[in-house]
Amino acid sequence: MLERERRWAIPVALATFAGLGLLVASILIVRSVAGGGEAEVLRSVEEHRSDVIAAGVLQALGLALIAMPLVYLFRAAQARSERVRGQLIGLVVAAPLFLASGALLNSVATNQAASDFAAGEASADLTAGEATADCRSERRDDAEGFREDHGRGEAALRSCAGEAVADDAAASAVADAPLRGLAIGLGFGGSIGLAFALGYSALWAMRVGLLTRFWGSLGIALGVAVLLQLTQFTMFWFLYFALLAAGWLPGGRPPAWAAGEAIPWPSPGEKAADKLSEAEDEDVADSGEPRA
Repeated sequence: MLERERRWAIPVALATFAGLGLLVASILIVRSVAGGGEAEVLRSVEEHRSDVIAAGVLQALGLALIAMPLVYLFRAAQARSERVRGQLIGLVVAAPLFLASGALLNSVATNQAASDFAAGEASADLTAGEATADCRSERRDDAEGFREDHGRGEAALRSCAGEAVADDAAASAVADAPLRGLAIGLGFGGSIGLAFALGYSALWAMRVGLLTRFWGSLGIALGVAVLLQLTQFTMFWFLYFALLAAGWLPGGRPPAWAAGEAIPWPSPGEKAADKLSEAEDEDVADSGEPRA
């Protein structure tokens, strides 16, 4: 078991670095797509179709590589405690793959929605009259902000209504894209699975001494963050774990890695008791009198 962990330590670390690099690259590429409303975003997507697909592919590959450190940590914790449920390894593997599939399909669905919108095939549920009424209400409530966004007079009112109808049509195009529902389902299932896989693995890794209390607790907390669609914050945790797995941290790895067995961290009470005992031993040594 120790030989297997040593053999896979560097590959897992390198795969994690590669996965994080791909995720960062996907974020940088997709920044070319921007807009103040749904319609403007889809127009930008239509202009940068290749960038959207490239970002989706890179994100999918990055998420798939994240499965390696999760499996490595899960197996290491399982080897040091019989209480770790080995049958959950399927979830640990599947969760990042579901997210990867969802990311790839979402990029395809977004491109399809942009094409439909640009071709005028998307229909809006909001009528021009309803949009105009909404814009008049907006102008009454915030006249200054309305002027900054649309200008003055009836032309501004028509501009506001036109944008509202276009945004509604764009939202319909996104919702009606053929692969959109499947992408959402895979992403949702993957998020739930990743939250559990990360939290469960971090919990048991902390219990058996593979992770410090801080990084184990942070991993559990980030599992909750994944449920809140804050997956990007887990990147810092995976960066730390890559350095830990490779043994490139200044303080080295916790003793449980080399021992091949659980070495639980002492509780705060046990630490205080140990310090008190050490202090008493020092006092006895200084006085030269045996302890009672």
